[in-house]
Amino acid sequence: MKTKDFGQLRNKDVASLKKLSIERKLDAVKAKMATLASREKNTKLALNIRREIAKILTLIKEKEIIEQLNKKGESKGL
Repeated sequence: MKTKDFGQLRNKDVASLKKLSIERKLDAVKAKMATLASREKNTKLALNIRREIAKILTLIKEKEIIEQLNKKGESKGL
């Protein structure tokens, strides 16, 4: 994932990020199976996809924490 792609992910909402993470998890399984079956020449493909998934899940967690902090701030009248 390039930096430009990661910047575009920051603009997405939590629901679309969760959907994207599910899709990438399926891609990771397919890549792993292709590597084990010697059909995939790029042996690091599954590793790169797992790293992308980690970045996406980190963004989801960040957005959820920000939402919680905003709700606490509103309830305190800040």
